[in-house]
Amino acid sequence: MRILISLFCLVFLLSFPTAAWGQNNDYSQITEEQLQKGDQIAEKAFEALKEGDFAQSEVYWGELIELFPRNPAVWSNRGNVRLSQSKIEKAINDYNHAIALAPNQPDPYLNRGIAYEIVQDWESAIEDYNQVLVLNPDDAMAYNNRGNAKAGKGDYRGAITDYEKASSLNPDFAIARSNAALSHYQVGDEQEALDETRKLVRKYPNFPDVRAALTAMLWAERQEGEAESNWVAVMGSDARYRDVEWLEKVRRWPPRMVEAIDNFLSLNN
Repeated sequence: MRILISLFCLVFLLSFPTAAWGQNNDYSQITEEQLQKGDQIAEKAFEALKEGDFAQSEVYWGELIELFPRNPAVWSNRGNVRLSQSKIEKAINDYNHAIALAPNQPDPYLNRGIAYEIVQDWESAIEDYNQVLVLNPDDAMAYNNRGNAKAGKGDYRGAITDYEKASSLNPDFAIARSNAALSHYQVGDEQEALDETRKLVRKYPNFPDVRAALTAMLWAERQEGEAESNWVAVMGSDARYRDVEWLEKVRRWPPRMVEAIDNFLSLNN
């Protein structure tokens, strides 16, 4: 299964699949006792993950790798918890193992792409998302993430195409629609960005990203009263949007949107 992990930033999609085996694994060498032990350890690993104890979860996944070294899922899963601890190189190494064992499974490529994004290796991230889409052409998250990587390298028009494809595949994919609106603003399509953001606020009134974006857009249009009323809703749900550095480096809003919200914050402090 896939778990949405929120740095909130890119709405990173980390994959925690159940048992998934490479094509060349020999099941005959695995005993029922080993499987039962593996299930028990995996349960502990997921419980530690739910509790936010990524270090302990990593230990459990390491134990599972010792038991099942040719299971790509356990390598990918340990990569995920390592990524959650900012152990980027070690996470990529685990994803490499998973891909070597199961080159036709999309999730390790998706996860490795996220790791490459964190270190701003946009081209490598795009290559991994391209491979996900070869294996699964209807993967909305891969389109959204590829859009993020394209935006990272400054290709906002290309990013919009990917975000809109993600939204067409999954109309309820709110972050992809928000990303598209933000990118439209970046390339000068202010009215389209504003119209789409208004629609998103109506559909997702408790989604702070679109409320904050609408605040910035409205303030730039000198609609101060409506901007401020939307900002109250943002502060009631996620105070991180007051932090321009977080918006720029973690959430990765486009530069024109960062400038717009900074202008609002500068005059309201």
